[in-house]
Amino acid sequence: MTDFTGVKQPEFDTMASKHTEAAQQLEELAQSLHRELQSAGLDTSPAARLRQLAGRITTQAEDLRRRQKLVHELQRQKVTFGTSTPAGSFLEMPDSLEAAKGLLDGTLAGRAALQAADGDAKALAELERYASRTGDAEFVKAFLGALGAQGVTRLPGSLAMQLRDARVHGDPDRMARISSEGKKALRMLSAALARGTDPRNPAYVGDGFLKELVTEGRAEHKSGDTKYSGYQAQALIWRAHDGKPPFSKEFMEVIGRDVIVYEYEQRKDEWAASKDALGRSFGGIQLPILDLAGALGLGTMLRPESQASGPGMKNQSSVVENLFHAAKSSRESSHALLNHTPAGWKESVLDYLLTTRWGASRYLGDYKPISDMLVTATTGQDATSKALAAEATKILADEMRGAFGKADSGNLEIKNRETFDRYAPLSYPLSRAIAANIDQLSRLLLNHETFGRVAAKDMSYALALATSNDAGFEVLIRAQTEHMRAALETVPPVGLNASNAEQLGFTKADVKKFDFDEDGRVDKADIMQFLTDRTVAEAQPFNHIVEIRRQVLIAQGLDDKKADEALKSMVRDAIGLFPVPGARQAGELAAGAFGDLVSKGYDKLAGAAYDELANQVAQQMSEHKRGLDETHQTLADNRLAVERLAEQMLATAMLNKGLLDRFDVQGQAFATGTPPVIKPFAKMTSQEYSQLLAWTRVTGGSDDLLDRFKSTFRRTSEVDDYLGLQIPSASGGGR
Repeated sequence: MTDFTGVKQPEFDTMASKHTEAAQQLEELAQSLHRELQSAGLDTSPAARLRQLAGRITTQAEDLRRRQKLVHELQRQKVTFGTSTPAGSFLEMPDSLEAAKGLLDGTLAGRAALQAADGDAKALAELERYASRTGDAEFVKAFLGALGAQGVTRLPGSLAMQLRDARVHGDPDRMARISSEGKKALRMLSAALARGTDPRNPAYVGDGFLKELVTEGRAEHKSGDTKYSGYQAQALIWRAHDGKPPFSKEFMEVIGRDVIVYEYEQRKDEWAASKDALGRSFGGIQLPILDLAGALGLGTMLRPESQASGPGMKNQSSVVENLFHAAKSSRESSHALLNHTPAGWKESVLDYLLTTRWGASRYLGDYKPISDMLVTATTGQDATSKALAAEATKILADEMRGAFGKADSGNLEIKNRETFDRYAPLSYPLSRAIAANIDQLSRLLLNHETFGRVAAKDMSYALALATSNDAGFEVLIRAQTEHMRAALETVPPVGLNASNAEQLGFTKADVKKFDFDEDGRVDKADIMQFLTDRTVAEAQPFNHIVEIRRQVLIAQGLDDKKADEALKSMVRDAIGLFPVPGARQAGELAAGAFGDLVSKGYDKLAGAAYDELANQVAQQMSEHKRGLDETHQTLADNRLAVERLAEQMLATAMLNKGLLDRFDVQGQAFATGTPPVIKPFAKMTSQEYSQLLAWTRVTGGSDDLLDRFKSTFRRTSEVDDYLGLQIPSASGGGR
């Protein structure tokens, strides 16, 4: 409990009554004094001061009456108990009204939950009254205190048993009521449990409560002839959680890690048997520990409607999958679960989940919890996220080596369909992990570095899985597009010198670095050299992603010539056109071309997620009801689409760096104003935009840059080497 004050009854009642009486008397006195002073023509300020005093006493009296009412209710409900001292008997009264209200409501809610666990239908319905109180620390502490770890475990278990009983007795109305009210009760309990088990939350109920949950979770519980583990019941709470607030890393360190080990201990013999010769002959099923709803065949009746079954998914869920659902809402929590090796184990939890246990996840077909958790855990820019991303990439790359081989044509072939299909559900989270570390792809290919234990060959096999997913391929292309835009932004503007370096965001050392001819000024020749270097460096990762995607489509017997719709949309919406957030607007023409996007604050979104920026750009372009690039309508394959993106980015970089500043745009359809400047991109027609690109190629010299990009981008020998392919030049597919 928070700080409290001891009060006596009936002394407290007498004090409240006397305060109320005094306030009334003071108000009456103030009114009489005001009349007397006014009639005598005297200053009425003494009456005003007396009225202010009466107001303060009235406020105090109202506060005392509220406290008096709460004291009576706390005593009536036996929420607080008297304490005997030599000075008399006292009742514990929290110092704040909010705390007292939380203590009262939390205790009553806890009692209602216990009664609901005993089958009291009215008590279950009453719980809904308190659903909004789970943000109140005092309420949560009183609620969980009344329930205890045993009650937390018993309530979901009882709800599942009541549902089964209603189904057995053919009572659909009762089933519907328990399902509806049970979901709300579990959601309420999950929110309270997340707060109450977080040491940084004022509702924290202490380390001992977590340990008690482990004890109850591992214990065997019984209802009639049905036996189940406490974790099977607690798992229903985790699956009901909406992530607000997320479960803490301490919850995952104590409860989550123990759940992983507990299931392995319970299932290891069965799983081992499923892999021997006899087990394989019966299908080799790797059965996880189902949560109680799954074990009783209740489907999703105690699961939020937002978690309805997907294609190929059973109407069941497991204890561990429900744990993944709880962990996905917080990077810190997902790290606590995955970045750990249990005592006596030779593999990390992440390795175990993707290899030893993966068959159990496949049994349910419930891939969303683990996929979401992996995305949360591997897409941060912190060291742990990067380490987990590298570990997942290496694990899945090793698995994919046995899935692919070389076909007679020299192209990629799926040699082991079972292995490929086995890990296909992880293609999207893998693509997200690689995309979040897209800079590592350049380092692997250009500098022959490693990403954790991942070498370039490993990454190639990982990309074979990642790019097999349409959404995953889009994520990777978007990430590499952003990487190229950022790389082009490192190129300095025309006219950089020692006197303006600081103003333009550079240093004097940068001037020396970029000034090839050592004339003290960065000129167009210097910039074109750096643009060329960056262009070639960025073309190779693009080549790796797109060529491996092409090979995977060939291996799957799909049309590798068709451009992905997402990539066509990127070209159409000109994602590559816009400056990197925070970019310096050095070119004189750039302000005209970028138009009001800069003034509207787009240029100030430094640090925002790339998806968010891309969405904003696409939205602004769509407001003009037309795409900027007619070419997207005739794009034959992904290679042409990426080359078009590169052309957009290079033209934008040349404009932005001042390479086009002193060229005459008089009479050009894409120019406007006096003197003429390039129109804002969003105001160009598709024809005008195409003319701008053509003008940039001819006048600005981007043709050479595009040729360098294409020659590197279409040279696929490294992909062939890494994947063990040898494709005849006659079937090079546009190389």
